[in-house]
Amino acid sequence: MRDPADRSPGPGAEAGEPVIDVQDVRKAYGAVRAVDGVTFQVARGEIFGLLGPNGAGKTTTMEMLEGLHAPDSGRLTVLGLDVASHASEIKEQVGVQLQTAALFPQLTVEELLRLFGSFYRRRLPVAELLKDLDLGEKRSDQSKNLSGGQRQRLSVALALVNDPEVVFLDEPTTGLDPAARRGLWELILDLKRHGRTVLMTTHYLEEAEAICDRVAIMDHGKILDIGTAPELIGRRFKERAIQFDSLDGLGDQRLSALPSVVRVAHEDGSTLLYTRDVPATIGGLLEVSRGLGTEPGNLLVRQATLEDVFLELTGRALRD
Repeated sequence: MRDPADRSPGPGAEAGEPVIDVQDVRKAYGAVRAVDGVTFQVARGEIFGLLGPNGAGKTTTMEMLEGLHAPDSGRLTVLGLDVASHASEIKEQVGVQLQTAALFPQLTVEELLRLFGSFYRRRLPVAELLKDLDLGEKRSDQSKNLSGGQRQRLSVALALVNDPEVVFLDEPTTGLDPAARRGLWELILDLKRHGRTVLMTTHYLEEAEAICDRVAIMDHGKILDIGTAPELIGRRFKERAIQFDSLDGLGDQRLSALPSVVRVAHEDGSTLLYTRDVPATIGGLLEVSRGLGTEPGNLLVRQATLEDVFLELTGRALRD
């Protein structure tokens, strides 16, 4: 990978301009509005996440930026170039890791890297890619024999063969175990350290919080809010959350009347009380639950998270 100091704006981008610019983009398939008026910008050297459930419009938005689909309306630019009229020029400067990549199963890791590199005028040395992606020991292995984590690293390596300015990663860690997922997080952070701009989609809240500089929360084709994780949380929550297994006989009206409770929410069989005074609320909760002859199970206290933000914006948990 080139040193960050050696990276200059692409041919169509001026310093300070957004590297990715999406303005009021819409895309429908029949009666389904897959993308419904989406607007956002991504700065140079930023890891920007599109966060939302399956069907939110994340992949469709990314595929339009990659030139795979044309929008019904709106404007998309990458590196200062209009995607509609400069698709070929843009493709030389971006790397794409698709959500479901079909790799030639009989080809080895090294053969795949050489094949994909032959598609571009500019390409990184295969030895450098193997080293950077920790695939050196697998260079002679056929892709069909790779583990899930190794296959994902290979997909990212293939997206980097042309030393791109911008990298698109679509659900890059889906299906990976926790260790492999965290290994790929470190790889994505390394892309930023080397001056690349990353646009990624994810439905993992902890992933968005861990590696994204900013996040756009998407649902039903719309962006509901954009910001850093602390900004998104701070706009809505000054309180801490008390979480416990929902109790029969304790309705929202009674819970809202507990000391210092600001709001009540529910998530996957759990009740969430957002409070400005944890001891006072817990004391009240224990008192009313004892009156029912029971006590709250799996009681815990935590800071608000992106999960709470998504629940507040949509009325449901992200994993629903």
